[in-house]
Amino acid sequence: MIFSRKLLFLLILILIHSSCTMKLTEKTSYLAQKKPTTTPQIFAKDLISKTTQSEFGSIFSKDGKEFFYGIDIDGRAEIHYVQFKKGKWTAPITILCHEKYGYNDPFLSSDEKELYYISNQPMDGKGEPKDIDIWYSKRTKNGWSAPINAGPNINSSKNEYYISFTNKGKMYFASNVNAKEDRQHNFDIYTSERINQQYQPKEKLGTAINSLAYEADVFIAPDESYIIFCAARRSVGLGRGDLYISFKDADGNWTPSKNMGEPINSKNHELCPFVTADGKYLFYTSNQDIYWVSTAIFQTMK
Repeated sequence: MIFSRKLLFLLILILIHSSCTMKLTEKTSYLAQKKPTTTPQIFAKDLISKTTQSEFGSIFSKDGKEFFYGIDIDGRAEIHYVQFKKGKWTAPITILCHEKYGYNDPFLSSDEKELYYISNQPMDGKGEPKDIDIWYSKRTKNGWSAPINAGPNINSSKNEYYISFTNKGKMYFASNVNAKEDRQHNFDIYTSERINQQYQPKEKLGTAINSLAYEADVFIAPDESYIIFCAARRSVGLGRGDLYISFKDADGNWTPSKNMGEPINSKNHELCPFVTADGKYLFYTSNQDIYWVSTAIFQTMK
């Protein structure tokens, strides 16, 4: 009996130790990278952000144990993935790629049961690349399902891309569906509610966000308290494309969007914003690398 109790106690200690090694700590979170302040830093240089490739959209899961990001190598876009598993981070692996079609800008649904992304693959997955649509895959026991098109209320015969979600599953994304023939670069930001698993017809945001220029790459705060997006071809800007921010006012309206300024924006192209679930860090792409910065910088922008 004494031996059995000792053995049971030992087993409990082993289980507790194993559980602890599986948890993210301050040292192991965010791929064990040194956390940034209000000065942007390249994220995971030489591991995620490499000189041999261009990195674009990225997202951490809510528990911080999964990281998805899009890369471009020689004009071919694909989605890579790392995971915190058995007490350590795995090496990056490719989870979506094709010799002819591209996959980019990954984003998890609000319940994290679906992985959304953009692709130029045809509806039947055969033939030549088409316009860019929003697609998703369902999480299964064996990984991710084959690509599923988000449907005609989201996609069109033109281009849709970059996705984010509110806590309630409302989708925000960009499209040039209403652009004039001589202004195909005029993307705008849209929203769509999901009711009974069906996305409703998209609605264009107002002039506080959209203009006759380019607005895309939208991140919506899960509670819809603020929105960050990339704008280009506006009369005021620091580079090829800048990140802008807008906050909800007391009446629930978007305030006129504001350039986030330096040190986030630069002479380069800033795009692909994402804020971590804990609200602590803004991730974005600049000069083909992923950067991150403390969201404490937002306090100067309200």
